[in-house]
Parts: sequence; C-alpha cells; structure tokens
Amino acid sequence: MSAIISVNDLHFSYPDGKQALKGVTFNVNEGECVAVIGPNGSGKSTLLLHLNGILPDTPSIPPSCTVLDLPVSQGNLPQIRRSVGLLFQDPDDQLFCPTVYDDVAFGPQQFGLPEETVRKRVTSALERVDLAGFDERSPHHLSGGEKRRVCLAGVLACEPSVLVLDEPTSDLDPRGKRELTSLLAGLPATKIIATHDLELVVRLCPRTILLDNGRIVADGPTLPLLSDEPLMLRHGLEKPHILLHSHPHG
Repeated sequence: MSAIISVNDLHFSYPDGKQALKGVTFNVNEGECVAVIGPNGSGKSTLLLHLNGILPDTPSIPPSCTVLDLPVSQGNLPQIRRSVGLLFQDPDDQLFCPTVYDDVAFGPQQFGLPEETVRKRVTSALERVDLAGFDERSPHHLSGGEKRRVCLAGVLACEPSVLVLDEPTSDLDPRGKRELTSLLAGLPATKIIATHDLELVVRLCPRTILLDNGRIVADGPTLPLLSDEPLMLRHGLEKPHILLHSHPHG
C-alpha cells in the first residue's frame, strides 16, 4: 500500500535558532489513525504544520514531506490544503469570521464551490459536531469546547482525505471528549492526532508515534507502547489510567 503521507528526514529550526525537528521520518497509509504524543516542546505542533505546508515559510528543496504523492512544495500547496484538513491547537487561530456559518463556509468557498453546495456542507458539518442551529451565532461568544467544534466543522466541510488534529480534546469536558472521540471514530479519513489525551489515543489510534526533543523515539502499536512504563516516564509521560487496570497478556 502506498503511503498517503510520507515524511523523510525532516529538520526544522525556528528563526530564534531553536531546533524543533531533527531528522523525523515516518509514513502513514490510507485509512490509518495515528497518534503523535510527547512532552510539551517535543515538536508535535511543528510537525503537524509541515503536513499542509504552513511551515516552513520557504519549502526545502527537495521537500521532506509528500502528501498523496505530491511533494509539499509551493506549487502543490493549493491541492494539498484541499486534501489535508488541519485543526489548530488554539481555536482562536482558526476563527475569524463574524458568524459560525461564515467560519465553516470559508474553506469550501475558497474552493470555488457553488453557494448551494457550500450551504449543504456547512449544515451537514454543523450537525455532525452537534452544533445545528448555531449558524448565526458569533464564534467569539462560544465556550472553548464549542469553538473547537466549530473549527472541526470548518475542517469537515472541506471534506479532506486526511485530518491533522492538534490537541482536539483540550478545553472539552468529559462528555465533550467522549462525543468528539466517537465523532472522529466514525470519520473514514486518514487521521494524525497530536495529543496529551492518552485515553483518546487508546480508544482511537491503533498506532502511536512518540516524539521527544524533535526526534521519533518510538513508533508502533499503541497498547504495547503506552504500556511500557519506563519508556513513558523517560519521556515525561505517564501510562494512561485506562491501561492501569488492564493486563495486556491476561
């Protein structure tokens, strides 16, 4: 099976000289749901921003990332951004329109779709995230969890084949987390999810990549990886509660 996303020896430093990624290499196949975990500052968000060309400002030659067989380079960005839906860590980075409808419609409108198609996509996306009837509300008066769901609706309205989600459950209460997890579980798109929510990882992601200090330190099946307590503790993480009472071999 050919990889839908391919990252090859990806290095990245910020202008202040901080080296955020140091030779990251991995592939993701179509239909996979992969978690990216690691301590704060490990490079998770930086990595996700490379997957639809937000970083680097000037793409490397040759590009280190390939999406749907297209190198992530300047000329391919419009097509790649149609295919890769990115949910930012902070909803306020993604919401800038006066109404929820306008925010969710923004992506499909950029694709030049007819207004009727845009309207259908917006209605459907808001229903899927349980915000039907929120069309005329101002995004800035919503709760943190509602804002996050508006952002997700905006991504879903673009019907991407790859979903790249940065901390999708932060700001959500336990019920909101459960609802979002089951929503994501029902989406056929390939998913890459950077998160500290290890319960979400156990429920949703059969494969986990552990990133620390800009390098991949582990990449494999989720349950054995998260159950490896010495590994987790070495990288500032804890074995999730959901696994504390389970005996993988019993």
